[in-house]
Amino acid sequence: METILRKQFLSHVAQTSPAPMLIEVERAEGSFFYTPEGKRYYDLVAGVSVSNVGHANPAVVQAVQEQAARYMHVMVYGELVERPQVEYASKITSLLPRPLDSLYFVNSGAEAVEGALKLAKRFTRRTEIISMRRAYHGSTHGAMCLMGSPEGEEWKNAFRPLLPDVQSIEFNDFTALKQITRRTACVIAEPVQGEAGVRLPKSGYLEALRKRCDEVGALLIFDEIQTGMGRTGALFASLKYGVTPDIICLAKAFGGGMPLGGFAARHEIMDTLQSNPVLGHITTFGGHPVCCAAGLAALNYLLDNALVEEVEPKGALYETLLADHPAVREIRRSGLLLAVELGESEKLYRIMELFKETGIMSDWFLFCDTAFRISPPLTISEEEVRDSVRIIRECLDRL
Repeated sequence: METILRKQFLSHVAQTSPAPMLIEVERAEGSFFYTPEGKRYYDLVAGVSVSNVGHANPAVVQAVQEQAARYMHVMVYGELVERPQVEYASKITSLLPRPLDSLYFVNSGAEAVEGALKLAKRFTRRTEIISMRRAYHGSTHGAMCLMGSPEGEEWKNAFRPLLPDVQSIEFNDFTALKQITRRTACVIAEPVQGEAGVRLPKSGYLEALRKRCDEVGALLIFDEIQTGMGRTGALFASLKYGVTPDIICLAKAFGGGMPLGGFAARHEIMDTLQSNPVLGHITTFGGHPVCCAAGLAALNYLLDNALVEEVEPKGALYETLLADHPAVREIRRSGLLLAVELGESEKLYRIMELFKETGIMSDWFLFCDTAFRISPPLTISEEEVRDSVRIIRECLDRL
């Protein structure tokens, strides 16, 4: 039966690469998922920082079941008053840095980025967009255009012509901030660059970026799609690093395992989408009540169980237990988002094979194929951290 299913997967599910992993998932719970044969995998990707409260979290499952039984899709987002949307928007904006008090729900991270770009251009009446090299903000047309050159050309070149008036600068380059001018509508940045291989901001860089945007009247957009919802050891990385953007993009763990995204700003900015034109940004399924119920349940679980406070110690434990292995060149980390640098792509590809064999789910990064990712559910226990490191070290020994 499994062979038939895999053949149907290859025949009828559109593929993203010529060589998918082909691991069939039977069920998932906590920090693990299981194949039909009963093989257990440590999920150290968590759906790329999606399953922050663990797989099959009872609180989230209950919220989904109860809301699905009450009502699902009713009307296009923004027309009817739906309790899950209102309660989640109220809760999340109370936790975001001030003055980000208005939230627009969408379906995904890429859509959140698209909405944020439109909002910035609408509010500033400018056209230039500046992104960072080795940034990833999604694969929709506008978001894809933000992949800084030359690294992003591998993905962008086949789809030209692209969105005009977009340029990229080097993350952490203070001198490059001069390229932000009074032509610039917005600068979009990840507070911690994810797909670049977990690149942390230098001391003072995000503050300097904020200052330069203020000087020229450009809006600062933080893509917290991967860093938000506790991943870096604070509920949002903007809180951890003490810099508040004009617009913040959320997704991944924001939906508690369901597809949900959003972008938030202060009312003065967000309200410009209401007129000239009316319906300047609309979505059918954004803010789906079941997804909002799941996201709110996951957020409450994070807060009620003080999980965010445990992130830094768990991340530090991973770093301590792996840093002394001779195959490890460097570990870059913010909370429970780690890049374990091996220095050579050949070693990285080999370790992926060993991980698949021994029951570890990891991945590399789009712009860094020499390091592997560790970003498990934030619910992972200390015992599970130590046991997963034991398996990782055994694989490193075999390199």
